[in-house]
Amino acid sequence: MSQGALAQFLPLILLFVIFYFLIIRPQQKQQKAHKEMLASLKKGDRIVTNGGLIAEVVKPEEDFLKIKLADDMIVKLDRAYVARKLEDA
Repeated sequence: MSQGALAQFLPLILLFVIFYFLIIRPQQKQQKAHKEMLASLKKGDRIVTNGGLIAEVVKPEEDFLKIKLADDMIVKLDRAYVARKLEDA
């Protein structure tokens, strides 16, 4: 490979490195943190679903969560639809 070809691809390589550190890596970290949060959910935790509902975890199961929306309303929710966990203030 000649010097001219290397100099021609250098901006492209540099652009990919910048793209990786500004977009791909932070997104991977965020996905990992969300996955860990889903795995750590336990009874009594308060969550927000992707639909914006605030609920309390009644029973965590392998793929689903039983959540309480109201005093007498318990439903099953797929873990994929948990947006975040509410932290106690």
